[in-house]
Amino acid sequence: MNGSKSASMQESLRICPVLCIVVPCFNEEAALEETAACLEACLSDLELKGSIAASSSIIFIDDGSTDATWTSIEAISWHSSRVQGIRLAHNSGHQNALLAGLEYADADAVITIDADLQDDVGAISEMVAAYCEGAEVVYGVRECRDTDTRFKRITAEGFYHCMRFLGVNVIFNHADFRLMSRRAITALLRYPEVNLFLRAMVPMLGFRSAIVTYSRSRRLVGESKYTPLRMLSFALTGITSFSLRPLRLITIVGFVVAAMAALVGLWAGVAALTGSASTPGWASLLLVISFLGGAQLFAIGVVGEYVGRIYLETKRRPRYEVEAFSGVAYNKVKLDRIRE
Repeated sequence: MNGSKSASMQESLRICPVLCIVVPCFNEEAALEETAACLEACLSDLELKGSIAASSSIIFIDDGSTDATWTSIEAISWHSSRVQGIRLAHNSGHQNALLAGLEYADADAVITIDADLQDDVGAISEMVAAYCEGAEVVYGVRECRDTDTRFKRITAEGFYHCMRFLGVNVIFNHADFRLMSRRAITALLRYPEVNLFLRAMVPMLGFRSAIVTYSRSRRLVGESKYTPLRMLSFALTGITSFSLRPLRLITIVGFVVAAMAALVGLWAGVAALTGSASTPGWASLLLVISFLGGAQLFAIGVVGEYVGRIYLETKRRPRYEVEAFSGVAYNKVKLDRIRE
């Protein structure tokens, strides 16, 4: 009898998990009101269907915005018991903002989604269903990139192919729209590195996963905060944090260049002995010097990237600092429990 009751309780908890949606924000003042309304409607719909618990919530993470983003979050949280806000003391970066939300969310499952709502909110119900079927991580994967510019599409797909070539396990066309169980989040928080690249860290956990495909919409308001320079920096973080292959490629290139130099030297020696040597031109000499100089500078740059990442890791600086909370109050005991 007790066993039957226990099984029934576990099944009930599994069917109606407490869900939290984490939304990182940086200068998203114009989009927040619509985003909050859309996400609240989604939670209410899932609650009516019996898919999630009534205590499910939304946490907006203000990543040191310079506009009125935090003021908007405070206003929304005052009018809605579902909405909470966390303001970071300075701009810590998108990945750190996501991690802060995962760390402070007190829920059975957490979904991360960007504030611009280009990711399909309708896919959340499928994610919850996959979680209830036993998946610890559910990835939101884009069906296509029709809404991207040609440049963005080529560079984004090239990035994923490059990461796979370098041996990094990433989900193709998956960004940061995903669901994670409390168990998966607990495991992720054990990773102490400062250079975060969640797109590769989450698959590395190895928990049972599922994929939900969706169509990405165009951004309704504002502009993307990921400039080409930021995207390049993000790609370098992913490569240098998860792959040693660039260093090995440098070794291979160095060996090939040395072998070519040896062959050229052998050819020059044979030509001198046979009397068929010709006066070398300045163009060929300049070409060789330029090539070797460029290869050396490139190699030093790659090694420098790895050394720089090591330098940042050894400092052990906090990944973010929280300045303020809004909405449901977080007492010290709860914060300490979550941080453990």
